[in-house]
Amino acid sequence: MNQNLKIFITGASGGIGSAICEKFKNKNYILILTSSSENKIESLKKKYGDDHYYYKVDLSDDKNLQYNLDIISKEHKDISIIVNNAGTTQDNLIFRMKDDQWSKVIQTNLNSNYQIIKTLLPNMLSKRYGKIIGISSIVGSTGNPGQANYVASKSGLVGLYKSIALEVAKRNINVNIISPGFISTSMTDNLNEDQKNSYLSRIPMMRFGSPKDVANLVDFLSTDEAAYITGQNIHVNGGMLMV
Repeated sequence: MNQNLKIFITGASGGIGSAICEKFKNKNYILILTSSSENKIESLKKKYGDDHYYYKVDLSDDKNLQYNLDIISKEHKDISIIVNNAGTTQDNLIFRMKDDQWSKVIQTNLNSNYQIIKTLLPNMLSKRYGKIIGISSIVGSTGNPGQANYVASKSGLVGLYKSIALEVAKRNINVNIISPGFISTSMTDNLNEDQKNSYLSRIPMMRFGSPKDVANLVDFLSTDEAAYITGQNIHVNGGMLMV
């Protein structure tokens, strides 16, 4: 196995995260995976085996995250791809939202990306090569009632990544965002028929996307075939939003 082919992925145990992991495992990349629970870490180890690396990291705790990032940065100086996929929700109407609901979502979904990129970027800069890919959401562009914290975090990612893309473009580092629409995951599986039909009526393709639809784009953006693409927010939503 080529020790230079390393990819760092957060949220590795979710639907989209699993599809991304499978894509790069099949390309013989070494996976460096994070998850927030010991049970999920054990499941990942059973799924992918001993040739990969696993870290229990709480993205909602900035100190725990930074502690682990410092270790990862020292142990894996040759990470060539970063995929910031992890995210969380704490939904509430703005006038009912608790301060900790706001803070936890902003830390997990937005601040963690800042910490991860800032810590792992120096190794990429020294190699003059890297691909950084973040996962935002369609609602980052449309807004969504009851999700002011989530939407703020996801739209904040777009500005963060565009700014970083400008800073590192001359160093042969590509930085892009993917904004999925409705993707078939455990969340959509729990919708009743009326809810599904309501959402589907807003999607011109009349179907939910697959986690593979997102993983395929992550794969493309990680290759040199996408070398001239940077600072972009690319939507994967079946035509639900066209910008």
